[in-house]
Amino acid sequence: MKDDVERLKDIRDAIEKIETYAGRGRKAFEADELLQVWAVHHLQIIGEAASKLSEEFMLSHPDVPWSKMIGMRNVLVHDYAGIDLDIVWAAVEGDLPELKGRINSILGS
Repeated sequence: MKDDVERLKDIRDAIEKIETYAGRGRKAFEADELLQVWAVHHLQIIGEAASKLSEEFMLSHPDVPWSKMIGMRNVLVHDYAGIDLDIVWAAVEGDLPELKGRINSILGS
């Protein structure tokens, strides 16, 4: 079974996989269903990994938006017909860089 550090690495890896194609920009994202599915899939991985972290670990890092990550995963999985690509892109472009920094900081300590 994975521990908290391994789950954090899963989150970081998923962010890096999204970054691989996010650099193409919003227009490419909007025009390419495969890029959309790629981003959604890895956002689901981020939320799933966050949901498996120990409560003690999450409480020791209150500056990380664990509940938002988990909540987004739940929306992406359970309301797949209602996915708002504007929200997905906002997370990719606006939230993931900061999240990656926080995860790397935790992993470095």
